[in-house]
Amino acid sequence: MTPLLKTFSALADETRMTIVEQLMQHGELPAGELVRGASITAPAISRHLKVLREAGLITQRAEGTKRLYSARPESLQLIADWTQSRRAFWDSSLDRLEAALLDETNTGGF
Repeated sequence: MTPLLKTFSALADETRMTIVEQLMQHGELPAGELVRGASITAPAISRHLKVLREAGLITQRAEGTKRLYSARPESLQLIADWTQSRRAFWDSSLDRLEAALLDETNTGGF
């Protein structure tokens, strides 16, 4: 699986997306804090964190017995780059749609 597909796959899950959003908003957080904010068990959060780590979206560091997690915003750059590379396609497609709609309106098609 390519890095971009791993990123999309990891973020396709609502819980994982929420975890990344929390980490981006609040900075580094312990796993226990992420569990408190979720309606799932600690083992389930751990599985989600593993998927996010493997996709490169978050990092983990140990501080004593705590595991602290941080988002890796630079990993989201893959999505930004992919989206930007498709922008010309969408811009031209929307321009063609607008022209077609205007043509239909002007010729009484609607």
